[in-house]
Amino acid sequence: MKKFNDWLALKITNVVGSMWCAYIFCILALISLPSAIASHNLITIVSWIAQTFLQLVLLSVILNSQNLQGDKTESIIKDTHDVVLQEFNIVKEELLLARQERDELTIIIKDLKDKDRNNKQGGE
Repeated sequence: MKKFNDWLALKITNVVGSMWCAYIFCILALISLPSAIASHNLITIVSWIAQTFLQLVLLSVILNSQNLQGDKTESIIKDTHDVVLQEFNIVKEELLLARQERDELTIIIKDLKDKDRNNKQGGE
C-alpha cells in the first residue's frame, strides 16, 4: 500500500506542479472573480485574491519552481561527481607512477650500496 501511496503522491505532485496546472487553476480562479467584484465588498475581493487566486495558482508555480531547482541541483551534483571521479582517476595514475618510481629508486639505492660495499672491500 505504501508503494501505491508514494506512486500516487508523486503523480499528483507532478501534475499539480506543472505550469499547465497553474494555467488551469488560474482560469478556475478567474471564473469566480466577477462575482467577487460584483459583491462590492472589500473583504470578499481580498479573500478572493488571497484564498482563491494566490493559493490555487501559486501552489503550482511554487511546485514547478522547486522541480526546476531540484533538476538544476541534480545536474550540478552529477557534474561535480563526474569531475571528482576524473580527478580521482588521475590521482590513482599518479600514485601508480610514484610507486613505480619508488621501486626503481629502491633498486638504484640497493645497487649503489652494493657497489659501495664492493669498493670498500676491494680497497682493504
